[in-house]
Amino acid sequence: MVQRADINSVLSDIRSLRSQMNQNQRVEQDQSVRGRIDGPRQVDQTRETSNFGDMLGKAVNSVNEVQQHAGDLRTAYDMGDPNVDITRVMIAAQKSSVSFEALTQVRNRVVRAYEDIMNMPI
Repeated sequence: MVQRADINSVLSDIRSLRSQMNQNQRVEQDQSVRGRIDGPRQVDQTRETSNFGDMLGKAVNSVNEVQQHAGDLRTAYDMGDPNVDITRVMIAAQKSSVSFEALTQVRNRVVRAYEDIMNMPI
């Protein structure tokens, strides 16, 4: 039962992040349209876009932070910290496990796509 609630929590987090990304893209598009309407664009103005490598790096760092947080909670619980209860430790451990598994699946799919592209005839 705890795993199901944790999965639902992770899914809601993913949905909220997706909606935030969509909102950020809309804001960037609105700003670029406004720049064309309000006045001329500067020639040397570069638009900073995140590439897949940056996004993957951020995902790895995020998973690492979740795992470190779970490890810190586990250590605090083992040391007898009265502010840390077993439910928080177990939920953090499950979040860590689910996030690592999701990252592993993404990596596997990226590797599979790369292999497919490399095996395509020219």
